[in-house]
Parts: sequence; C-alpha cells; structure tokens
Amino acid sequence: MARLSVADGMLIVEVEGLDKLWALRSRLEIPLANVRGATADPGIVHEWKGIRLGGTHLPGVITAGTFRSAGEWVFWDVRNPAGAVVIELTDERYSRLVVEVSDPRAAVALVEEAKRGAAAS
Repeated sequence: MARLSVADGMLIVEVEGLDKLWALRSRLEIPLANVRGATADPGIVHEWKGIRLGGTHLPGVITAGTFRSAGEWVFWDVRNPAGAVVIELTDERYSRLVVEVSDPRAAVALVEEAKRGAAAS
C-alpha cells in the first residue's frame, strides 16, 4: 500500500510496510507540474504489466516494482485491486504510477486539487 501527500509543490508517494521490499522503492517525489491526473481504476490490474525490471509480480497476489510496457516505465504497488489509483505523469522517468491506497476517491481528489492549485500558481 502507498500513502500520497503533497508538500512544497511535490506529489509524494510513500510505499509502506513490506511493500518497500517487494517494490524495491520506499518513496517517489514528483513535481506537481509533471502530474497529468489521477483516476481510481480497479480494473487496471487485469491489464498486461509489461516486463518486470525490478520488483515482484505474483498474479492475483501482488504487483510491485518497475515494469516496462509499450516503451514506457510504469511503477506498480498493488495487492488489492479495489484500492488501485493510476497517476499519469509527463517528463518523468515513469509515465504512470499504479498504487494501492486506502481511500482511492480521497487520493484522486488530493492529486487533482493539488494539480489545480499548482497550475493556478
């Protein structure tokens, strides 16, 4: 699971618990200017993940780490599809972050509100 927060113009994704081990990452910081948007998407777990380049993939159990799909880098940290949120990025190493959060609607609202606030500044 991951926790999202916003501070100093950055979207901060904190990977929690043992997921740090499975994903091989504990924290991602993305400038809000590079965040295109976020959506809750439990169905994304059924899509092809790509080639795993570091992390863990046990179908139906966990997908965590860095994957290469259709020429793009995607970061995953999902166990429970119901909590999956997709964050679209631009001008970053990753083109998308697919993370599980405790409240997908609140996470999407946080990202979208922070993005609007950054654009207004």
